[in-house]
Amino acid sequence: MDSPKPRLEELRIDRPAERPARPWGLLAGVTLLIVMIGAALAWWRFRETAMEVHVVEARAAGGASADRTVLNASGYVTARREATVSSKVTGKVVEVFVEEGMSVKQGQVLARLDDTNLRAGLRLAEAQLAAATNALGETRVRIREAQLEFRRQSNLLTNRIATEADYERAEAALKALEARLQKQAADVTVAEREVASWQQQLDDTIIRAPFSGVVTSKNAQPGEMISPISAGGGFTRTGICTIVDMDSLEVEVDVNESYIGRVQPGQAVQATLDAYPDWKIPSKVIAIIPTADRQKSTVKVRVGFDGLDPRILPEMSVKVAFRQPGGETAATSARSAGLLIPKDAIRTSQGTDYVFVVRENRAERRAVSVDSSDLGQALVTAGLAAGEQVVLGPSPALVDGAVVRLARKR
Repeated sequence: MDSPKPRLEELRIDRPAERPARPWGLLAGVTLLIVMIGAALAWWRFRETAMEVHVVEARAAGGASADRTVLNASGYVTARREATVSSKVTGKVVEVFVEEGMSVKQGQVLARLDDTNLRAGLRLAEAQLAAATNALGETRVRIREAQLEFRRQSNLLTNRIATEADYERAEAALKALEARLQKQAADVTVAEREVASWQQQLDDTIIRAPFSGVVTSKNAQPGEMISPISAGGGFTRTGICTIVDMDSLEVEVDVNESYIGRVQPGQAVQATLDAYPDWKIPSKVIAIIPTADRQKSTVKVRVGFDGLDPRILPEMSVKVAFRQPGGETAATSARSAGLLIPKDAIRTSQGTDYVFVVRENRAERRAVSVDSSDLGQALVTAGLAAGEQVVLGPSPALVDGAVVRLARKR
């Protein structure tokens, strides 16, 4: 059979209809813009905010390394002015106006005793004074009358009208009244002093502070008896309260007599309270008591603080180091050398002291070794270099590596 002839329609190639071209360039640009905006928002949301900080430069400590310790001793904080305030008379306590820890001024009323009987005695003495004064006035009137009578009898006698007996009688009456006047004047003086005595006894029932200070103990309550002397039975108090003058605090140290030659009046002393072992208190020797204790073989030394502080309390135990200029060894010098920074720059965590140092606008946490602190300054012996900028009073929000900026100086 003959093969079929190809037809012209079979030779045509079918092509799909062309789709309209899409704006790919515009779509890509919009997408890129959205991504950039999102990235910018994310950066703005999560960017690091620089914290403003105040800094101070660490400076080398000087001057203190030239001293050395020649003697260590221990003692107690004592007050040169301390008194248990009592009354001058025996009586019952009516009111007490103080409590422990209260500050009082000199002359301030601390307590008051029962004054009922004394007021009655004072009123009686005042009445007696009034009676004596009135009697004195009456006698003065009688004297003026007697003087007139005496002058009249004297004139009559001169004119030989009155007798000598009448004249002498008038003279005797005048002298008797003058003598009575003197006695009554003395009686008035006695009555005035009697009133003053009762008034003084009345004033003695008011107990006042002998000096300014702080009340450390309250020894009596209203209703109890108080006496200036100790009474048997144990029911009578001998004091209202104890007052301590906090401005008179010092240290009493017992120094072995074998080493008393190392102590001199005016010598520098470094005191350390057992309650604050890291606080070195500058002090000096006030006096060496010129007698020894035979039983303990010690000599008492008085040490005064260069500056008082509310943390120093009476009867606190204290260790003292007597310092002597010069003669310092290299090891001691290396130990005492260090850098001074404010105590407010130091923070403590789990027993470790640390500071924040500003380096390239970032806070770097640095562990340090603190040897001592005093008068707002701390002596750092390790962990810092001179001239480094330390953050002053770091905020709890400040962490290692945080971005910081220095606060402007006012």
